[in-house]
Amino acid sequence: MYQKILIANRGEIAVRIIRACREMGIASVAVCSEADREALHSQLADECICIGPGRPADSYLNAEQVLSAAVVTGAQAIHPGFGFLSENTRFARMCRECGIDFIGPSPESIECMGDKAQARRTMMEAGVPVIPGTKEAMTDAAEGKKFADKIGYPVIIKAAAGGGGRGMRVVSGPEVFEEMFRVAQQETMQAFGDDRMYIEKYLAAARHIEIQILADQYGNTVYLGERDCSIQRRHQKMIEETPAWILDGETRKRMGQAAVKAARAAKYFSAGTVEFLLDSDGKFYFMEMNTRIQVEHPVTEMVTGIDLVKQMICISAGEKLPFDQNSVSIHGHAIECRITAEDPKHGFRPCLGTVQNLHMPGGNGVRVDSDLYLGYRLSPFYDSMLAKIIVCADTRQEAIRKLQSALGETVIEGLVTNLDFLYELAGSQWFAEGNCAAINEMLEGRCGA
Repeated sequence: MYQKILIANRGEIAVRIIRACREMGIASVAVCSEADREALHSQLADECICIGPGRPADSYLNAEQVLSAAVVTGAQAIHPGFGFLSENTRFARMCRECGIDFIGPSPESIECMGDKAQARRTMMEAGVPVIPGTKEAMTDAAEGKKFADKIGYPVIIKAAAGGGGRGMRVVSGPEVFEEMFRVAQQETMQAFGDDRMYIEKYLAAARHIEIQILADQYGNTVYLGERDCSIQRRHQKMIEETPAWILDGETRKRMGQAAVKAARAAKYFSAGTVEFLLDSDGKFYFMEMNTRIQVEHPVTEMVTGIDLVKQMICISAGEKLPFDQNSVSIHGHAIECRITAEDPKHGFRPCLGTVQNLHMPGGNGVRVDSDLYLGYRLSPFYDSMLAKIIVCADTRQEAIRKLQSALGETVIEGLVTNLDFLYELAGSQWFAEGNCAAINEMLEGRCGA
């Protein structure tokens, strides 16, 4: 097992990984930008090294600086968390060349599944159902329009080398396709430095279901249930829950087996998530695979009792999975919501400020993942997420009531947040009924889309 791990990230996920290292008796090294010198992850780690200015491109995305920090501190492995360098093939290869373990899948698996067009080809060959779409990535808007005209509208344009809703546009008809293609392409280039796009048929009423998998380096792969991530704003997830109440036992099993098949086709090890779209007829289609830990991983941990971050570390260190598929059991229902520094009354506009009063909820079945503290000042350089509140109870109805209670207890003053909006949403009839389509339509309306 490792003696020292560097965490190549910031915010609540860096804090989460630091805590896992502490529990495992592993020393942790944080990296921070100049804007994050006083951040919680910088203070909690055993060591901290500043790697550059506030802009992510000059610090958290600077692979050479991150690796230099690992070498200088003697870290044997790097955990990338999510975002930043977590799905960067070049960085994973650089770690390998420097003799430092990348706590995640191999560079080859990241490359295979990170390029969505290549991932689609791999899934087709493995017999995993995929949504009709382009087999190769493209950069020409006119070429894309010809394909969209052929398969019929609506279609969705996606970044070939991205995720998190960036570089993604739904197109309802041919008259706006080329404009939307160029807008998505520009956004993709800014976010990922890659202007390749691909196109899929858009399934308007589909549910977004993702399967959590764990795989070791010896071919052992298991799925740990699913998460329903259908409530989204501009393709950014807001609320996630498990189990997905809409699934029957047979469909759940087939989706889990398909996720395992997908992981094996990519020669995958570590934690990962295989994302599917489930249509109104109960048919599901592969959408993409996230080759990293997910923001919403805590709901899976709450119902399985399995610490995914610790398992990632153990797998990277060469250990076998300590359980098989028959040993995995799901208990209860868990829900997660993301508290962000955004103004729902003004199109969810990001806001800045300093935390002047703070109270986070607690109690049985309540978990808070956050890097907030009294006096914390938000930086304009990073994501607006402040905290994740996760609850677990015996039933979905009980979990919803617990979520309402936890949100009602939460106090974050000095910042404009979406806290009141989430409280109202959790108590709505739409949420109780699982009417994600109505919720998403309302969210898009608030965004002015």
